[in-house]
Amino acid sequence: MTNPSNEPADQSAAIKDPDEWVTGDEPPTAAQESYLGTLAREAHADLPDNLTKAEASKRIDELQAETGRGQ
Repeated sequence: MTNPSNEPADQSAAIKDPDEWVTGDEPPTAAQESYLGTLAREAHADLPDNLTKAEASKRIDELQAETGRGQ
């Protein structure tokens, strides 16, 4: 979709709660798994097995807050 007025698009409309994702129950993506591993090492945190894509997203947010990444 284009924005003919050249005003910044409202990005908040594009951000969905992971609990509402259609694919949230699927396994995490390779990128999520890799980044989670990096964040967990930096935070000295353990990761549970068998996270879903939505759970991985939430854990990434938590670990980013703990490590100061993503700010």
